[in-house]
Order: sequence, then C-alpha cells, then structure tokens
Amino acid sequence: MPSTTLLKSKGASGAAEQTVQHLIRGRRSGGGGRTAPVYDPATGAIAREVLLADKDTVKAAVSAAQEAFPAWRATAPLKRARVLAGFQRLLEAHQDEVCALVTAEQGKVLADSRGEVQRGIENVEFATYAPQLLKGEHSCHVGPGIDTWSEFQPLGVCAGITPFNFPAMVPLWMWPMALACGNTFVLKPSERDPSAALYVAELALQAGLPPGVLNVVNGDKEAVDALLTDPRIQAVSFVGSTPIAQYVYARGSAEGKRVQALGGAKNHAVVMPDADMAGTVRALMGAAFGTCGERCMAISVAVAVGDETAAALIDGLKAEMARMKVGPGTGDRCDMGPLVTRAQLDKVRDYIDQGVAQGASLVVDGRKLELPANRDGFFLGPCLFDHVKPDMQIYQDEIFGPVLCVVRVSSLGDAMALIDAHPYGNGTCIFTRDGESARYFAAEIQIGMVGINVPLPVPVAYHSFGGWKRSLFGDLGAYGPDAVRFYTRRKTITERWPAAGAREGTAFSFPSHQ
Repeated sequence: MPSTTLLKSKGASGAAEQTVQHLIRGRRSGGGGRTAPVYDPATGAIAREVLLADKDTVKAAVSAAQEAFPAWRATAPLKRARVLAGFQRLLEAHQDEVCALVTAEQGKVLADSRGEVQRGIENVEFATYAPQLLKGEHSCHVGPGIDTWSEFQPLGVCAGITPFNFPAMVPLWMWPMALACGNTFVLKPSERDPSAALYVAELALQAGLPPGVLNVVNGDKEAVDALLTDPRIQAVSFVGSTPIAQYVYARGSAEGKRVQALGGAKNHAVVMPDADMAGTVRALMGAAFGTCGERCMAISVAVAVGDETAAALIDGLKAEMARMKVGPGTGDRCDMGPLVTRAQLDKVRDYIDQGVAQGASLVVDGRKLELPANRDGFFLGPCLFDHVKPDMQIYQDEIFGPVLCVVRVSSLGDAMALIDAHPYGNGTCIFTRDGESARYFAAEIQIGMVGINVPLPVPVAYHSFGGWKRSLFGDLGAYGPDAVRFYTRRKTITERWPAAGAREGTAFSFPSHQ
C-alpha cells in the first residue's frame, strides 16, 4: 500500500501545494518543463502553478498504465471492487478536504462542492457492483453438444479528459468504472483546477490501488493530442465544449480508438401556464445560477408559454435574484461564487453586451455587481434577459455563465419546435400540472435527458448520462450501464466436446440449426 505521506504532504486542510505535479506509477512526478497559473477565482490572485505535460510525460504515464494492465486485468473482479470500496470509504472520510480544493480552484460555493463530491461518491459505489455487471451470458446446448457464452473483457489502457466545472465528480464518472472492469487509466484533468483530481487519485492509492493502474497527467492541448495519438490507449472519454468534443471524437476515432465525447448544451425549461409558479421560480434559480451557470446541465433558457406566464415568471425571478448573495465560495451563506477565470468572466460579459446590442431586454444586469472586498475576483451577478429571439447569439451559444434568457412562445408545440431546432440536445425540462402535456413532452422531445418538474434531470449513478445531437459524439453515455459497455468488449465463445469415438463427415455448408 502506498505511503500516507502522499496525503500528508497537503496538510490537514487539504490545501494544495504550490506546484501541482503529475502522478505516475504511484508517485508525484515532474516533467514537461512548462507551467500554467492556477487562480483563486475569489481574489483573482495566482494561488499556485501546475506542470503541463509534454509528449514524453504522457508517454511515461501510458507506459506505466500498460505495464500495470496484465496484473490488474488478472485481479479477480471482486478484489478490484473491494479496492474501490475502500477508496469510497476514504473519499467519504476526506470529502471536506476534496470540497475545499474544488471551491478554492473552481470557485463554486462549498454547498455546491459537497453536492458534486457526493455525486462522485455515488458513482464509485456503483462501480463496486461491477462483478455483477460483468457476468456475461450463457446458453447451453445451442446445438448437438455445443454451448455458447459471452464475457466482457477489459480494453487495456483507457484515458479520460475532464473539464474545469466539476473537477472531482467528472473524473469519478470515468476511472472507477474503467478500473472495476479491469482496465488501467490515464487521467488528464483540467489545468485550471487540477488539485482535487490529484488528491482523489492519491486516496485511491492509499486504498490499495497498485501503482500504475491510475495515473494523472496535467496539461493542455499538447497532452490531449499525445493521448489521442498514442496507439496503446484503447479508449478515450471526454467532457467539455462541443468544438473540442468534436475534435477529440474525430481525432481519436481516426486513430482507431473507442471514443465518447460529451459536448456543450443549451438547456431549455418550458414553463406552462398551469405551472406552480413559485416552485418553478425556485427551481430555475438553482438550475440557472448554481456553479455560476458553469454546468453542462444548467438551465440557460426559460421558454414561457404565453405572455401572462412570462410576466409572472419574470416578476418571480427578479424578486428571487434580488435576494441572492454572491461572494467567495467559502463565504457565509453565499448562493453563488465567481467564474473560474478572468477569461471566462470577460467572455460572459461580452455575451451580455451582445444580447443588449441585438435587442434583448436586460431585466437584471449582473454587471453592476460590486464586491469591494473582492474587487479583483472573477465575479458577475446573475443576469436575466427577456424577449430573447432564436437568432440572437445569447440564445444560440452556450454562454456558460450566470445568464438566464426568457423566450416567449404561444403554445407547447411552439416550445418543442424551438427546442428541437437547436443544435444541442443535452437536457430539458417542463413545469406543468398537466400529466398529458408532460407525457407528450417527454415522449416526443428530441433531447437526451428530460425532467418533469425537475430542473436538472441528471441521472443517478445507476442510469447513464448523455445528450443527443451535438451534445454527445459517440454511441454510449457516461457512467451507469453504458460505462460498463464502453470500458469492455464482448467476446462470444462457442465450444463443443465430441463424444468419444464419434465419427462425422466433413460439412461444407454454413452451420445452422436445421
């Protein structure tokens, strides 16, 4: 078992070191030569730096994973599951430290970080059930003295490329199930907030994971391209923006790899005239402004059916937004923290400017937020647009910030046509008291994940996550049952043991059951 000094090096609070390194063969590792700053979003100051892997660093991590694969594959599935169960217990015991790292580098409030980490723990728990899911199928006597069975075998070395908005949870979507299925793994977390992923990986080592089975390399496009082109990597899982998801899918597939690439979103919430307006407003507040809008499942468009519905929705949202408390993620009872970087803040502000210029009505202007104690932090108040049109940039693009757009339509049919016409198809929801409308919406809408009076229909760990259209490139979604299929390949075996002394003639016809 690796030494617990891996954890002690961070200190009791879980505070990250000044330079975030890689993790290769169970040890901290340098390599790459280049570094990038990691900011404290609440202050705008550089908190630490992260090493950026070059091709040789990635090659070393893949080599470590490849060398560890034969022994890990040969490890009994139940024993692999027990290692993950021990890791789950450590993760639960150290979740406060993980949450502190998430908030320190991503910016989200601590309550949001706790929700993220808990969701990650649930995915680890599901991965411990892998022995049941890997059993395969068996058919006896499919022909004279012939039996057939199938089994699910690991792929080999797999890789994960994860985003900045969920630095703890999304890695836990990937590598626990990949390892449970007998693969080894190379994780490349976001270089914007890398410490949580590294800390969690070291917990897995303390739980008894053999060195080299899980490796972490920090980096940018150079590291991504090295992973996509290394012939030893059999599968790549990615979560991020749609342009990069499309690039990862095309490049990885061209290299013969199995790829799942989850991209961006523009999630609509349809508000019907019969909706519980007070409950709908509360639901949309959390769905639109949690994690400062930096969620792929964030509701960024509210589609109000009818002008009266829109007026009531706007009035309710304005009142709730006025009560929101924006501040550092560690602040007392803060509802929303900062954006992750200055560049992201500037990007979101530019979208707000475009919305105003293109004629949308800015009902609540978060640009006016003032936080004297955190004037250099990456803060933006919640923003609300009304009278947004489908041809506006703020409607078409994924803003990834605390901006909620209201679009007015006259019917549920118009709302569904609007949603179906958008190129993204990640998530959507409807707020209504009418079962017929809800059932029709859920059955006919061309979106991968649907909520009925649920604003963030993120599946639980034992169902799979994934959108449609340009929100997902590949055939299988993340975690849940799809993850078992993604990280394994089916092998079908047919055997026959002829009876002693049997004499049969040569058959040239294709075998059949006739």
